[in-house]
Amino acid sequence: MSEDRLQKILARAGVASRRKAEELIRDGLVTINGQVAGLGDKADPETDSIKVDGKRVQPASSEHRYLLLNKPREVMSTVSDPEGRKTVMDFVPPGMRKALVPVGRLDYHTEGLLLLTDDGEFAQRIAHPRYGSTKTYEVKVKGTPTESQLDRLRHGVMIEGKRTSPATITERTHFKPSGARRRGEPESDNSWWVVEISEGRTRQIREMFFQIGHPVQKLRRVAIGPLRDPRLPVGALRELTEKEVRGLLKSARGPEEKPVRKKAVPAAKKPAARKPAPAKPAKKAPAKKAVAKKPAAKKPAAKKGAPPRRTLAGKPAPRAGGGATRKGRR
Repeated sequence: MSEDRLQKILARAGVASRRKAEELIRDGLVTINGQVAGLGDKADPETDSIKVDGKRVQPASSEHRYLLLNKPREVMSTVSDPEGRKTVMDFVPPGMRKALVPVGRLDYHTEGLLLLTDDGEFAQRIAHPRYGSTKTYEVKVKGTPTESQLDRLRHGVMIEGKRTSPATITERTHFKPSGARRRGEPESDNSWWVVEISEGRTRQIREMFFQIGHPVQKLRRVAIGPLRDPRLPVGALRELTEKEVRGLLKSARGPEEKPVRKKAVPAAKKPAARKPAPAKPAKKAPAKKAVAKKPAAKKPAAKKGAPPRRTLAGKPAPRAGGGATRKGRR
């Protein structure tokens, strides 16, 4: 096995989250082959002796355990508690507790879904805000906030000198609560809201609503990324399916891992065929001026009657009986 960063090895072995492992290294509680380690040091868990507070760290096994707990109220989201209060590990059978750590946290008075695992890398991805894994809560608050007050929370408010990330807040009116109302719990004019955030600062939602004058009366986590289980009773525990683990990892990707959709480059358009230039109209020849025609000379009208017959000698032939008759009349 090749060398890797020390905090990553500790997280993978289920010792602590990567952030907590960095704190252990800074505090000088981690050694490599007897030498106090520093941030940035690398080691090979197969060949190097890595210890945390004097205890040898066992290399991570190839198979990990992923559990889902519906945490009750008044339970600590820690492996142990110095004050002796009940922790989430009290709900895990002894044979399954080895190297288990809670993924993120729910405060003492909050109930709902909480993951436990011995896979430190998985815990880091789900818990750290940079990976964008969202957490969804049902929140019961005193009174009814105005829309302008809710917009303040949606855009972020200052908590301990740092502005909260944008939140999605909608009124919970279209479905019933995930858990049944406890016997004796009074109905009131309080309102229920669904809040979705991608960071988990200590008592964040309680502080957000407190700032707008509507303190939280009840708070439960109902979803981690795409994972929901409204049928899991309070205090019950179950293992995740492989499909659920894949879904959680898919929903928790860092900015550099999210696929970038490339803009489709439009195909180069072929130049449109040029239309032939319209033919220029042919120039009309100048119209010839009409020349008035002279009227043709009229031929003299022919005399009525047949033309005189001529003899062979050229002399006109005498009309039949013409001469003798006139002479006789005289």
